[in-house]
Amino acid sequence: MRKVAVIGAGMTKFMHRALETPKELAWLAAKPALDSAEMKLNQIDCVVVGSAPDAFDGLHMKGEYLSDGCGAWKKPYLRCYVGGGTGVYAVAQAWFHVASGLFDTALVICEEKMSSCLPHPQAAFLTIFDHITEQPLKPNLLWIFALEQNRYMQTYGIALKDIAAVSVKNKRNALDHPVAQLGAKLTVEDVLASEIMAWPVHRLMVSPTSDGAAAVVLAEEETARRISDTPVWIQGVGWCLDTTYWTNRDLAYPEYVEKAAWMAYRMAGIREPRKEINIAEPYDPFAYKELHHLEGLQLAPKGQAPKLLADGVFDRDGDLPVTPSGGLLGVGNPIAAAGLMKICELFWQLRGEAGKRQVPGKAERGVAQAWGDLMQVGTVVVMGTREPV
Repeated sequence: MRKVAVIGAGMTKFMHRALETPKELAWLAAKPALDSAEMKLNQIDCVVVGSAPDAFDGLHMKGEYLSDGCGAWKKPYLRCYVGGGTGVYAVAQAWFHVASGLFDTALVICEEKMSSCLPHPQAAFLTIFDHITEQPLKPNLLWIFALEQNRYMQTYGIALKDIAAVSVKNKRNALDHPVAQLGAKLTVEDVLASEIMAWPVHRLMVSPTSDGAAAVVLAEEETARRISDTPVWIQGVGWCLDTTYWTNRDLAYPEYVEKAAWMAYRMAGIREPRKEINIAEPYDPFAYKELHHLEGLQLAPKGQAPKLLADGVFDRDGDLPVTPSGGLLGVGNPIAAAGLMKICELFWQLRGEAGKRQVPGKAERGVAQAWGDLMQVGTVVVMGTREPV
């Protein structure tokens, strides 16, 4: 198995983008990723694309439609999709291709244009529920996640203000991100004064629907060393798919994230994540999910992530910087691209190229995590400045 590194990354601005087609969005992310690696498209051996339901972009066979915009003309090409977990999972898929020896380089692109799904992307989400046991309830994601947030809060005695603090941190961090959609300087009181969507979820605890794309370039070890002086190595990948029936799980703890994390940690040789991870980019489509996922990632004890947040541990200049990018809550949430944005952020942070977002010191290892479908998919990638053993 060969060693694999990320050697380039690029993103579009996350926002509602009426002027660009999905193909154009894909290329607007791919081009800066190639440029940052100082590579041309003819140096790419294969392309992996990640994108959520075709209905978001209003297209049929979306993978085929996106292929030329992703630079996949006459190249081996794969589309993967595990809902919100896609952005991190796409990197794992490309890692397989390169680590196996099948290809030397891979371009990974994740794209989403949610504004095309009218009147709202929620209409597409309604089709994913079981048509016998769940669809008659007319569920939507907001009230399902409100159930989960309630369960999490009641199990561990967490106050609503503790959840709101995640929005405050991430939107503040996003002020320093050049492609952020909703960076803002807020207080906990501002968050709790925003509209209640489904108790206890407030509007400012929810990431915005967005259009956008992100991309990274992967290369095997010899190519990575030749092209880049500062490759960022993929040290471990992991994933887990739990049952799709959200009624069959204890909603207080994301076991699927724990299993995915340990898969990646074992590959990376990590035994004590809290001591060996320097920076984390967990998936934060809702404010409580960042805390939930940090616990699943073994970076906080069960029910204790809110306390660590309140103590400043997860601040950008804290002991364990969490979501220094601003995350989905601040940068935006074009579903598949949002997860890959977190891989991009680790790449820039570990190379010391994150600008105003740069965490203090010299971070050597980070973890990115994404989550999708019906709360049952966990995807994790560990990246670092040191080559894998």
